[in-house]
Amino acid sequence: MQAAAAAAGAQQYPAAALYVVATPIGNLTDLSLRAIHVLALVDAVACEDTRHSAPLLRHLGIDKPLVALHEHNEREAAQSVLARLARGERVAYVSDAGTPAISDPGAALVAAVRDAGHPSVPIPGASSAIAALSVAGDTHADGFRFVGFLPTRSADRTRALKTLAATASAQVLFEAPHRIAALADDLRQHCGTRTITLCRELTKQFESVATMPADQLPAWLAADANRLRGEFVLVVHALDTPAADDEPARHDAMLRTLLAALPLKQAVAVAAELSGAPRNALYARALALKDAAAD
Repeated sequence: MQAAAAAAGAQQYPAAALYVVATPIGNLTDLSLRAIHVLALVDAVACEDTRHSAPLLRHLGIDKPLVALHEHNEREAAQSVLARLARGERVAYVSDAGTPAISDPGAALVAAVRDAGHPSVPIPGASSAIAALSVAGDTHADGFRFVGFLPTRSADRTRALKTLAATASAQVLFEAPHRIAALADDLRQHCGTRTITLCRELTKQFESVATMPADQLPAWLAADANRLRGEFVLVVHALDTPAADDEPARHDAMLRTLLAALPLKQAVAVAAELSGAPRNALYARALALKDAAAD
């Protein structure tokens, strides 16, 4: 605690402010010295799950009033936080892991605090999305699209997968262990040979990172039961060559002819051989044409 105060204490920490604090995504030492200092400084800590955050604070030797603020009560619980800020208190908000409001509650709280005229101060730190991107080695990426968890309803999920497959930029997905096999099969069907980096249990003891074509992902997971355990972050790599505005439609006539006679993968392989265009881009376009025809 003294080291945290010595390192971070010179910063200004205004009263009547919300501090949005990133917490560990696995390894406890993901927590920054500044985050420790802020958690010790604030008057109360709002948290996604008090049962999760209380042990973290105890480990740090910090005893603060806790306010439960989660996806089911965020707007109502924000009023309790606003009341504290109106009294001039400092309040921290932490989600269960990583940076709040990134596939976690927090955005509605920050909006309510802003509308009430109070500042929100980011205390950055661990983010599983950024961690996964940093080890994906995606040399074609130029920015990225954050997707998070895909919808669970069938129609919404299919639409999301079609959008994902047709998007040229890198994309980041989250998935839970009981659904990772289903997601892998969805990516096999919709993304074909597009490169995927799968990160499991980031910063934890059994962390693993693997990169492969999407169509190999289900078999790779099935080969070892341990690969199905833990929390997952997946990076769908950017297409090899970002398409020009008219590029997606340039090979449509050829693709339609080939798709009428051949299975999808063979049609794409022949189109790539004939045109010299990137196979991943052709696959995404062929899939879009096939889906459009089915609709």
